Amino acid sequence: MSNDPAQNGVGRAKTLLRFLNLSLLILYPVAWGAPLLRAGVLPLFGLTEISVLSGLKSLWQTDMFLALVVALFALAAPYVKTVGLALVQFDLIGPRTLPILQVAGKLAMADVFLIALYVTLAKGIGIGRIETAWGLYLFTGCILASVLIGYLTQKFADHRGRPPHYASR
Repeated sequence: MSNDPAQNGVGRAKTLLRFLNLSLLILYPVAWGAPLLRAGVLPLFGLTEISVLSGLKSLWQTDMFLALVVALFALAAPYVKTVGLALVQFDLIGPRTLPILQVAGKLAMADVFLIALYVTLAKGIGIGRIETAWGLYLFTGCILASVLIGYLTQKFADHRGRPPHYASR
């Protein structure tokens, strides 16, 4: 164990990043099954909860290609990025893969943008009723956390474990 307080702080920060990243491996599947929104045609009738998984199931029956694209953005991209970041954080693959992993994170952000766009369009048309649900916030939070974890992992890789203020020494 190092006596240098700065190195101890870096070690704790790396451990925290690993923990947060690994927690996404559990939180993503929860977010996929959680209700993103509730939608209904008329205000008098009950609202149907829509999750990433139920949306994919419905989409698969009508447009398989679009379902595959959504599955890539909503399921594969964020999970691949999270596993890849874990491999970098545990030094099982090199940090040169981080730019590729960041692209996967951007694909996942595109999915959140599309969901928000659909909600906005549906509310603007005014035909039915749409309410956002807790799963949308969980899914968005997971994606944003992954972006931040990827950024911080890149920063640590750039400084080879040294705190940023030691990089010039």
